[in-house]
Amino acid sequence: MNHSKITRRTFIKNSARYMVGFTCFPYVLPSSVLGGNGTVAPSNRITLGLIGTGNINGRHREAFLAEKDTRIVAVCDPVKARREAYRNRINQAYGATVCADYRDFREMLAREDIDAVCIGTPDHWHAAQAIAAMQAGKDVYVEKPLTHTVAEGSCVIEAAVQYGRILQTGLQRRSGRIFRHACELVRNGRIGRLNRVEVGIIGINKGVQVGQNFPITPVPDDFDYDLWLGPALFAPFSPQRVARGNEVCYWYYISDYTAGFITGNGVHFVDIAQWGIGDEVKPVEVNTSSANIPADGLVDDAIAWKSEIVFENGVTMSYSSEGNPHPDGIRFVGTEGWIHVTGGGVLSAYPMNLLTSVIGPDEVHLYDSPEHHRNFLNCIKTRRPAAASAEIGHHATTTCNLVEISARLGRKVRWNARAECFAEDLAANRLLSRAMRAPWRV
Repeated sequence: MNHSKITRRTFIKNSARYMVGFTCFPYVLPSSVLGGNGTVAPSNRITLGLIGTGNINGRHREAFLAEKDTRIVAVCDPVKARREAYRNRINQAYGATVCADYRDFREMLAREDIDAVCIGTPDHWHAAQAIAAMQAGKDVYVEKPLTHTVAEGSCVIEAAVQYGRILQTGLQRRSGRIFRHACELVRNGRIGRLNRVEVGIIGINKGVQVGQNFPITPVPDDFDYDLWLGPALFAPFSPQRVARGNEVCYWYYISDYTAGFITGNGVHFVDIAQWGIGDEVKPVEVNTSSANIPADGLVDDAIAWKSEIVFENGVTMSYSSEGNPHPDGIRFVGTEGWIHVTGGGVLSAYPMNLLTSVIGPDEVHLYDSPEHHRNFLNCIKTRRPAAASAEIGHHATTTCNLVEISARLGRKVRWNARAECFAEDLAANRLLSRAMRAPWRV
């Protein structure tokens, strides 16, 4: 298999070969698919492909199936049974054979009739697949965290600008009314001057066995394991390593694929914290005072941590997997009160009348998104930046990456956000990127 980097030239060269298979695909279309019965005509529909068939993209699949101006026409996964199940579900929902399935995402990206893709793969794939999609002229919805490393995030931003593509990161709380209202109250001074933000999450899913190794087993016949690994280092196969999120999912805590819950779950909360602080305000210092990083076993990401982050405007953020001191959510603390929003979107405040405060027409109003998938589709049509653009996704992911790097080093690090490097810290700067298994690269 040739894993060379996708370029525009490669797509042009290979399009004819790929399209042979597509023109032979049997389409059976009822009148509703053609725009009858009050539906949206094909010329006005956004055609979409799904990369990855885990539980995350299952949620995205159902959300996009509910949108009348969208058609999911392709799904991709290195596991045959998974992608065929997705394909069948989509065709059943449409009542027509409109969706094809692919093993290799590059074959799907070669289709000129696909407008956008939704990427729901492990984190180590996000950058390579998002950049390849944008090179192929597709707009991109990519799950959080935006990338595996800081260096990859910069490349994704550059690609979005270079190719003029819309990119939405899966930071869905950016499209939540409650989270937006909490941040607007903070940004408009309802709690006085913001001094501190306290972010608390749960560090690891139940059922994951820390310090446990698992037997090596043969790769299933219908699983392209080499493609699943992609840019990650080679590792022997075991079912736990590749389990999907609706199973006991270990890849979520393996450093070859992710930075663990620091980025995997915490990026949602850190993002909202930074929305309240101000997206233009960057971190300058991170100190992870404690971190539990297993010394042995399949899990080798931090499963517990306590960090302090200092921003350039003097605001501090505590970020912990242990409550910090609140078990769930984000608390903004100011000189005249506080506002707390849980991960589920429940607000509390002191004084309580803060919650009934109305944001006036001349005050700060943050990006108003109706719903994350709908926002993405609207932005494809208008070319307006999405609610969680590449820049937003990179900002949130970078802060989490800095926490993970500080945890690995066991000490404080000082960050230059403009140069995207650590100040005179060679050891920390080495952790801003990871080697990719040849010949993959971004």
